[in-house]
Amino acid sequence: MRPYYTAGQIRAAEAPVLDRLPDGALMRRAATGLAGAIAAELRRRTGGLAGRSVCAVIGSGDNGGDALWAATFLRRRGVAASAILLNPDHTHAGALAAFRAAGGRVVQTPGPATDLVIDGVVGISGTGPLRPAAAEVFATVAAAGIPVVAVDIPSGIDVHTGAIAGPAVRAALTVTFGGLKPVHALADCGRVELIDIGLDLPGSDLLGLEAPDVRACWPVPGPHDDKYTQGVVGIAAGSAAYPGAAILCSGAAVAATSGMVRYAGAPAAEVLAQWPEVVAVPEVAAAGRVQAWVVGPGLGTDEAAVTALMWVLNTDLPVIVDADALTILSAHPHLVGKREAPTVLTPHAGEYARLATGAGRPATSDTGAGLPATSDTGAGRPATSVPSEIGADRVAAARRLADTLGATVLLKGNVTVIAEPRSAGGLTYLNPAGGSWAATAGSGDVLSGIIGALLAAGLPPGRAAAAAAFVHARAANASAADPGPAPAPTSASRILSHIRYALATL
Repeated sequence: MRPYYTAGQIRAAEAPVLDRLPDGALMRRAATGLAGAIAAELRRRTGGLAGRSVCAVIGSGDNGGDALWAATFLRRRGVAASAILLNPDHTHAGALAAFRAAGGRVVQTPGPATDLVIDGVVGISGTGPLRPAAAEVFATVAAAGIPVVAVDIPSGIDVHTGAIAGPAVRAALTVTFGGLKPVHALADCGRVELIDIGLDLPGSDLLGLEAPDVRACWPVPGPHDDKYTQGVVGIAAGSAAYPGAAILCSGAAVAATSGMVRYAGAPAAEVLAQWPEVVAVPEVAAAGRVQAWVVGPGLGTDEAAVTALMWVLNTDLPVIVDADALTILSAHPHLVGKREAPTVLTPHAGEYARLATGAGRPATSDTGAGLPATSDTGAGRPATSVPSEIGADRVAAARRLADTLGATVLLKGNVTVIAEPRSAGGLTYLNPAGGSWAATAGSGDVLSGIIGALLAAGLPPGRAAAAAAFVHARAANASAADPGPAPAPTSASRILSHIRYALATL
């Protein structure tokens, strides 16, 4: 499990270490690790250190000190080292003296033989885009194709949100200290290497699953399991207009190791033709015994769809609400607010806006489709104003909606954010996709089926959504790398066909 820490948490953990150590010792400890990572990167790229050259771009403060000390250590190992001082009057004095004593040179621009640039402009306390002088330097570096190693974070990227509001460093490698920060998942930081500098960090409520975590929590049948104990998932998806959604969602639930999949909807015959192991009926009331529901993909928004959503949400079973069901729910948020059973919502940006608007809108008596009017969101959660725009801080946005609706929110994107409501523990998971191959029609239907299978197996909603997002992204990347019988772009069907591979390679 990868925990992520705020700048404040890192600074608080550094304070007692700084009190114990001699002045400058913690900086040199960090710089030693940084120099080792840079040396390894030079060897990987060029085969060795002899005859190589690095240039450090130095800002004021400790981040620049880290970079200067690292350049000093590399110079002592035979690497030619230069430094660009963006603010000479506020450069770390001790590090600069050591750098010059080791034979480092102060320059105005990287030399033509520079093999690697060190970004020591700003650290985790910095905000905003690169200032003009730094932006000009890194534009030159980018134009020359020189790789950059960033110290702690790539300068110009917000440490907490990953937002980029102007010129910023594009790093091939980011070396960070003590603990990972949200930016390392939320933005492109290149490869990220964490250096242990002896900090005693607390637990974090912002986490990232790794392959061993997913492998450990994924349901595997034991010697005494049967199809019911492995989890029976109900699928209320698809319609006469969109039978493909039903097929994709049901197939994903099968591939994700459900003990049984029960499908309920109009295209039952089409689902059976593709997945004969599925038990299919025309409506949710006839589905029989299930342990969790998926509702929404391709369902439509007519009265029949509203009836199906109401029926599912009125059960005391875990439910994942996706796609068309989110559109219906945005007009009637009390339907999820009154639930006590686990609920997962999976909006993209547009669906988020509709849900947030609906959550903050006073209910009226004209609810339509036989839905009861209500003056609050249920379960003691009064309607509150939730900004409809996600904004730069996607973690905060997902958490707001989760708390308002009392449900786990999976906010889709290149980095998926899964936020539990505070009433259910308040953990948030980040899942970088590692690419955009999952951004294809029907891909969300596949993800919903995987989440449903894990909910039926008994996983808590936050962990189920996070593990499913991890495997879904892994399957998408695998499908893109495997051209199959003929080269073709990835598709939802191909992602579905690679779920088993993704699980086997955890």
